[in-house]
Amino acid sequence: MLHHVELYVSDLKRSAEFWGWLLEQQLGYERYQQWASGVSWKHGNTYLVFVQAEERFLDVPYHRCRVGLNHLAFHARSREQVESIREELRRRGVPLLYEDRHPHAGGPEHYALFCEDPDRIKVEIVAPE
Repeated sequence: MLHHVELYVSDLKRSAEFWGWLLEQQLGYERYQQWASGVSWKHGNTYLVFVQAEERFLDVPYHRCRVGLNHLAFHARSREQVESIREELRRRGVPLLYEDRHPHAGGPEHYALFCEDPDRIKVEIVAPE
């Protein structure tokens, strides 16, 4: 069982707005902790932590193809929820990935949407099979 994942972000306010909406309103997480340089959301026994990166570490931006985290994938309740989230992401101006292959960019039996968070971390929302 995964205990928690901690991610450093370039702009905590912007990341908290994106992740707060997605995690709380769409995926059933609850805000868990908040302090001056970070915030976390919890679902069951697992939580996600977002921490403001120090300015001295902001010179090299994140890229999912470098060594490290590639993406975070979350369960959706249904295909309808995937589409509802997709429409809201589009309305919010969030970059959607692989639109030309939606909803099967992950393969013919894999129904999902892919987008980027404010730091361009790839996010996947997967419908049950």
